[in-house]
Amino acid sequence: MESSTSSSSSHHCSQKRLTVTQLEQLKVEEKVADIYRLLDGVSPNIRSIMMELWRDKHIEFLIRGLRLLGPNYHVLDANRPWLCYWILHSLALLGEPFDMDFEKDAVDFLLRCEGEDGGYGGGPGQMPHLATTYAAVNSLITFGSQRALSSINRGKMRKFLLQMKDPSGAFRMHDGGEIDVRACYTAVSVASILNILDNELVKDVGEYVLRCQTYEGGIAGEPGSEAHGGYTFCGLATMILIGEVDRLDLPRLIDWVAFRQGVECGFQGRTNKLVDGCYSFWQGGVLALVQRLLPIIDKQLELPKIDGSTGSTYNYMSADLTGDLDQVESSNNNIEGNVLDSGFAFIKRQIKWGPLFDSIALQQYILLCSQVFGTFQHRNLQKPDSLVLLKQVLEGGLRDKPGKQRDHYHSCYCLSGLSVSQYSWSEDADVPPLPKAVLGPYSNLLEPVHPLYNVVLDSYYKAREYFLSS
Repeated sequence: MESSTSSSSSHHCSQKRLTVTQLEQLKVEEKVADIYRLLDGVSPNIRSIMMELWRDKHIEFLIRGLRLLGPNYHVLDANRPWLCYWILHSLALLGEPFDMDFEKDAVDFLLRCEGEDGGYGGGPGQMPHLATTYAAVNSLITFGSQRALSSINRGKMRKFLLQMKDPSGAFRMHDGGEIDVRACYTAVSVASILNILDNELVKDVGEYVLRCQTYEGGIAGEPGSEAHGGYTFCGLATMILIGEVDRLDLPRLIDWVAFRQGVECGFQGRTNKLVDGCYSFWQGGVLALVQRLLPIIDKQLELPKIDGSTGSTYNYMSADLTGDLDQVESSNNNIEGNVLDSGFAFIKRQIKWGPLFDSIALQQYILLCSQVFGTFQHRNLQKPDSLVLLKQVLEGGLRDKPGKQRDHYHSCYCLSGLSVSQYSWSEDADVPPLPKAVLGPYSNLLEPVHPLYNVVLDSYYKAREYFLSS
């Protein structure tokens, strides 16, 4: 009796010693485990249904968002181009064509968001902001039509980007706004995809991003802050686009990101934080980027020579697409030469190794934990009519984690992460993956994205051709 009481008391004390973060983690793990246990206990036909991407349901949810958003969305009034991007990009990933009338309305709306001196605000009449500029440009590129692409005034855009340039080399999010890695990425990404990136815009951006890489290996929003998945993606993508990625400590960065995938099978955004479906892209996308950086990583891991040197600096922009280091010469002096068409040079590099994360596990988290199955786990799935019951409770849209509500932001980045994980075994960006790389039925396969810009690859190619010729 004493032993039992002592054991119970010890367990109670142990529970009291847990922090709020630990308790929340245990709750999430239990919710996820319930879903995975359910998967193991159902019949094969029900299991196949659970592993299916409910494409039609998601399309219904997204199209409803294009037509009408309820009063609760008033808090996103300054993020209207983001809503356009999240929904349009999600539909493009799902392979859903756009209605011509809607495209015209959307392009006209985004034109009303454009500032007098370039850039796009969060809505008509609002201050231009780099984040909403990125969202607006990516939305127009996702449409990919002459009407959409020709609506972007690149001269005014370059003027706006230069106005946001800070003497430190970084960028401000808006006039008088914060300086961070997110601003650097959105500015560089927009300039790169519009083919207006040059020495003046690139100057000292790399120095700022370097100061944001932390002792953990990830990248923070600003120097001295904590490494974060979103900022790590922004920082890495920026350094690739400006041709200075070899200056980052890539082995340490990989180590930090790889350990952000936890027992739930999804990614967390920071150390000791909860899993979140959006990091399927922000963290999974980082590891998709480094798959094409193998020659640089090999060079950084090279043992030093007797004199302490490791040879010449590797510049991947000047390398051939096979990554043969013997043919590489250092050429960091001409920045414009490095960044010219850098997005295209990057996506055409072959992947020489498999993914540095568990791509099948990540797909499992997205399909089972980010899709919204209502309360189906409380039903008796062994009944003959269970198939009908399961279909009735499925809902469109994707979410952060079990217990959370679906929304357009998480729909966008969960689907982006799903695409990245599906194509992570493909050597070439244009080659569809083998069935073994796609969890569930092959009909789950989404459109491929350009991992630097997070736009569908076909839309990127159309935009590149248009802006190179205009």
